[in-house]
Formats: sequence, structure tokens, C-alpha cells
Amino acid sequence: MYFSDKVEYEALPLPDRRDLTDEEMAAASRDFLALMRKRHSVRDFDSRPVPESVIADCIRTAGSAPSGANHQPWFFAAISDPALKARIRDAAEAEEEKFYAGGAGEEWLKALEPIGTGVSKPHLTIAPWLIVIFAQRYGMTRDGKRYKNYYVPESVGIATGFLIAALHNAGLSCLTHTPNPMGFLNEACARPDHEKPVMILAVGHPAENATVPAVAKIKKPLEEIMAVFRAET
Repeated sequence: MYFSDKVEYEALPLPDRRDLTDEEMAAASRDFLALMRKRHSVRDFDSRPVPESVIADCIRTAGSAPSGANHQPWFFAAISDPALKARIRDAAEAEEEKFYAGGAGEEWLKALEPIGTGVSKPHLTIAPWLIVIFAQRYGMTRDGKRYKNYYVPESVGIATGFLIAALHNAGLSCLTHTPNPMGFLNEACARPDHEKPVMILAVGHPAENATVPAVAKIKKPLEEIMAVFRAET
């Protein structure tokens, strides 16, 4: 985090160390892969409540992510209030009307067809929680002074990945939603103008009849997402 006063570099012994054998590493990586392969984005949520403490712990996990200069340029607004969720849904659907009426462009709309999305976003009111993720373009000290943040999109993207993994690990499902533009979220969540809303996560338990698009199960094979440059032997 940012400090107004000069803070000298101080090296600490690594406080938390996991010393695993090669076999243990292989097992741990397989177990985590198996867990994350069970993660699915869903649009059909159950209204079953989710304890606030669970959401808070998942956001704490997101807040532990690495960031540029350790400035942690993110903010998470966790919303369970039905009236505020309804307000956000109304505003989001108004933007979606424009999007699907031609604002998105033909190519984008064609790309979305296999996903089955549309203007109506009932998940924004049915899911027990919405988490709105904000990126802080710059920071403010407690005495009102402005300071620069670094690698903001990259840092917030990493934190969002931590959050989605934490929610899945807790047995929850989520759906990313990015209405465009999203400026209405600043007012709805009482956040300052220098914070840019980047995503809404609808969070909760999947409905009994929840479905996923068949195409969502098709993932690129490893050879299309990985190149290995081995040391010479």
C-alpha cells in the first residue's frame, strides 16, 4: 500500500513457505486443476442466502493478490440489498438494450450467439450477492493528496482471478457481467470518480435447474496456450 512518509526497504525472512516434494507438487497441481475444472459461469441462481463472512473472506483473498508497487489499486463493493440490486439491474439492462440494438456491432453479437446472452439479466436480482469491482486510476491519502498507481488493469485483473477462484473454492458460483458503459455504478455504490468500475460479479448458489452453454465446455488444448523453452541438457 502507499505510504505518505518515506519507508525504507526492509527484507523479512519468507514468512510462509510450502516445501513440497515433486510428487506432492504434482498431486497438488492435479487437485487444483480438478477443482477449477468444476468451475462454471452460471446465469441461473438460487436465492439461498450466502453468509457475509464468506464473501468477506473471499474478498480478503482477492486483496492478497500482487500489485504494481504493492499499491493494491482495487475496491470491492459487496451488495446484498435487494433495492440496490434492482437499481443496478435496471441500469444494466438499459445499457444492454442499446448493446443488443446494434451498439455492439454485428461481429460481437454473432460471437455471443452460442453463449445465449440477452437483454434480460435476472441474475442481478436473484443472486444473493453482487460484487462490483473498481479499479483505482490513482489513489488518495487520508489527508486528500493524490498519488499514482501502477499497472492498474493488470493488478485488478489478478485480484479478480483470485476472487473468482476463492468463490469457487467456497462452493459458490459466479457470473461476470460488464455492461458498457458502467459509470452508473459509481453513483450506485457511492464511489469516487477516479475509481473505474470494471465488472459486476453475481455470486451465489446455482439453481437446481441451472444450465451452462455447451460451447463453454470447449477449452483450448494445452498446445494452443502454452509454449515450453527447455534448458539444454
